[in-house]
Amino acid sequence: MVARRSVVGRMGRMSDADRTDDRFYFRQLLAGRDIARHDQLARQMVNFVYLIGDRATGEAVVVDPAYAVDDILAVLAADDMRLTGVLATHYHSDHVGGNMGGYPIEGVSALLEREQVPVHVQADESPYVRKVTGLGDADLVTHRSGDRVRVGELDIELIHTPGHTPGSQCFLVEGSLVSGDTLFLDGCGRTDLPGGDPLALYESLTQRLAKVPDDAILFPGHLYSPEPSASMGDTRQHNFVFTPRDAAEWMGMFGR
Repeated sequence: MVARRSVVGRMGRMSDADRTDDRFYFRQLLAGRDIARHDQLARQMVNFVYLIGDRATGEAVVVDPAYAVDDILAVLAADDMRLTGVLATHYHSDHVGGNMGGYPIEGVSALLEREQVPVHVQADESPYVRKVTGLGDADLVTHRSGDRVRVGELDIELIHTPGHTPGSQCFLVEGSLVSGDTLFLDGCGRTDLPGGDPLALYESLTQRLAKVPDDAILFPGHLYSPEPSASMGDTRQHNFVFTPRDAAEWMGMFGR
């Protein structure tokens, strides 16, 4: 899509190429710049927040709302979109809110105080999300890999990609892959934090994400590279995490 690819270079700003007859709505917001502009931790962590929706119905979901939920809701309101759900890539506080080294990060729990919407998590991640955010079972909708979340007339496929955390998941929609901390343009998520598993991450990158075509656009959870996005083909060619020829080589490079 022209509109989707035009967002790549402009991140949180609407592109001149966006069209009113293009129903795929996609925003990439950088914490510390597009939202939470005065939050020093947000500027340091450079998290991305994503908005995905259907312009024809005005429905949208937010991926990993953290740091400034009112700013996120203001973007949706300015775009005449209505929030219908939350998608969480994984439980870490810089993605769903909570406490990071004594620093409180606003997140999903604050969002639900303003908008009562379902929070979609991978089943293996739900206990971690509950612990970090304080949400209850009734707030969460648990999923297995391959499930789809519908927003308007668009389907978002959920791909379970354990390794960074047990229930990390990526979202594939309209040729775009929102990967959280599973995969960056350069590198991948750490596996030395609670719940990390280097071999599981290798399998996620080389097997579970193998179904994602090379022309899909990768949108990561952090701005850890000069560009905010890239094709999966370019990422597979240039990202060093794809250089190991087998699991043994991978573990030699990334195993704890």
